[in-house]
Amino acid sequence: MIPAVADAPNDRWTADFKGQFRTGDHAYCYPLTIADLASRFLLTCHGLRSTKCELAKPIFERAFREYGLPRTIRTDNGVPFATAAIHGLSFLNVYWMQLGIAHQRIRPSSPQENGAHERMHRTLKRQAIKPARQTCTAQQRNFDAFRREYNDERPHEALGQRRPASRYTTSPRDRIRRACPRRSIPGTS
Repeated sequence: MIPAVADAPNDRWTADFKGQFRTGDHAYCYPLTIADLASRFLLTCHGLRSTKCELAKPIFERAFREYGLPRTIRTDNGVPFATAAIHGLSFLNVYWMQLGIAHQRIRPSSPQENGAHERMHRTLKRQAIKPARQTCTAQQRNFDAFRREYNDERPHEALGQRRPASRYTTSPRDRIRRACPRRSIPGTS
């Protein structure tokens, strides 16, 4: 079993898609969330139009430029984090390995191994998804507001009633800033 704790910010990030849903205009929205396990800081919550690697990778690139590189990223075994290829490697895994980031996959059908992330998803669903907004753009504004409140205003029991922003610091590992130029993100809201 993978340990459920991290010793310091950026030791382990967790990432997942919070199940798709339709906005009021019937467009699908797939929220990609990335969080720091030690501080519970929600690095990003971004509504994408699918779970394809070419849409997810720029979100990770943006997070790496803004926050630096984590030592590891923990995910489930779904797309785009794993495939049926040799050793389950996906293009996203290979990209992370090239940056020196270890990928940890939870065991199949074991969401409890990413329990802190799943708990955040429950709060995200209650506060930012139900009810869904009319458009993907409006939904993204709601995600952004949720993220600000989650990080800066809401105390967390797991942090002794402190706020994630008070515990998070950026990573000193910042190779991505030199290796990855800024670009627009296709398929985002």
